[in-house]
Amino acid sequence: MSMTQIEETAPRTSMTSKGDLRAVMTIATPALAEQFLEFCVGTTDTYLAGNCLSAENSVPAVAAVGLMAYSCWMIFVICASIGIGATAVVARNIGAGNWQDAELATEQAISLGMILSLVTTVLFWFLADDYVAAMQLEGQAYDMALTYLRILIPAIPGFMMIAITTACLHGAGDTVTGLIVMTIVNVLNIAISAALAIGVGPIPKLGWSGIAIGTAVSHAIGGLLLLAILFQGRAHLKVQWRGMWPNVERMRRLLRVGLPGGLNDAIVLSSHLWYLGIINSLGTTQAAAHGLAIRLESPGFLAAWAFAVSASSLTGQHLGANNPRRATRATLVSLSICFALLSAYSLTIMLGGDFVANLFLGFPESGTTAFSTSEAVLKILWIMAACLPFYAVFSVISGSLRGAGDTTWPLLITFVGFLLIRMPFTYWLAWETIEIPLTGIALSGVGWGLTGAWIAMLLDNVARMILILLRYWHGAWTRIEV
Repeated sequence: MSMTQIEETAPRTSMTSKGDLRAVMTIATPALAEQFLEFCVGTTDTYLAGNCLSAENSVPAVAAVGLMAYSCWMIFVICASIGIGATAVVARNIGAGNWQDAELATEQAISLGMILSLVTTVLFWFLADDYVAAMQLEGQAYDMALTYLRILIPAIPGFMMIAITTACLHGAGDTVTGLIVMTIVNVLNIAISAALAIGVGPIPKLGWSGIAIGTAVSHAIGGLLLLAILFQGRAHLKVQWRGMWPNVERMRRLLRVGLPGGLNDAIVLSSHLWYLGIINSLGTTQAAAHGLAIRLESPGFLAAWAFAVSASSLTGQHLGANNPRRATRATLVSLSICFALLSAYSLTIMLGGDFVANLFLGFPESGTTAFSTSEAVLKILWIMAACLPFYAVFSVISGSLRGAGDTTWPLLITFVGFLLIRMPFTYWLAWETIEIPLTGIALSGVGWGLTGAWIAMLLDNVARMILILLRYWHGAWTRIEV
């Protein structure tokens, strides 16, 4: 079914474009604010690492912060299958007016999350050394990353509860509750990390460990708060302990819908970690520069995520009400706003990225390692700016497909983009010599270092945007059963 056919066969509605805009912004604005707060936390950690530690520790600390940002992302990705399935199933039931089924889906999602979080915590504890070593950080950067991770591991259940409970609330169209809780989490994170990193009054100065403690404690508190809120009841969702007893059929439904999306996120994360390992192999300076570049670009990523949430939630609810026309309009409104915002932010990166990079590093003097790190960031500003509009399209359309329960195609497209485009081009463009394992064969590469790696990222974003648009235009997402 083409998009024209969707428009012709969908039920007519009196909903105006102004109403579509209001619905999108009602969901996206709190989600965007929530992500902005999370950005502030990461930015604070990076600033503290670059400015509040000794000069010889600043660049290794920034490199370690970059890896830890990916590690926090990994924790969320591990439970992504549950969250994605919960969002789609809750949204479809809310749209159809099946409140009890929406509550049962939420309870089973939380139950799955509790089991998974315990398993993940144990595995992380025993594999932490191997994980950091595999990321190819060296010397002091390695030691700092491992210290941070050890402090973070006990808080993994809190991270996962935040991810799963907010996913359920998003499916019900409630992004405000997550915003309120994440405001508390992020204020605590910044306050505790800063106080312990630099020492305030009677609070001891713990330096690097203090930054990690702030992150762990605040997210553990956030997970408990969100669970307490759902037990009290919010957005037609009120969970009870008896509903959390494992129900194989309901869990299977959540995973059937969510597993492809979770695998999609797992492929994205695995490829990013693989990609990060290549960059880390270029040296601590290049690793720190990449971490700063991601920090500069992250507001764009987070904005795209917020509008993907609105597209996902509204698509699921409108399809639950048997109204694909409104699902399409909600997606197009989300896409238009997101594309405009990220295009504007791309221009901001081009004009002010050099100042922000130097701010993170304390405006280093020429000839220092920190100055070399800043110079490496400046070389890739134009690539960073070019990536964002393409990412906006992929993110919002992918979110819409997930809300419809069409999670397999985004997975396949991500697989193609990362494994067939980004990774091969990263090796070729970043390294001067590419050694093929177990063969003794060495191939010549371009040797552009970090710049080459970011060009490969740009090519990947363009390819995935084209493919996801083709899938959406096909229209099969309107017939997915969840």
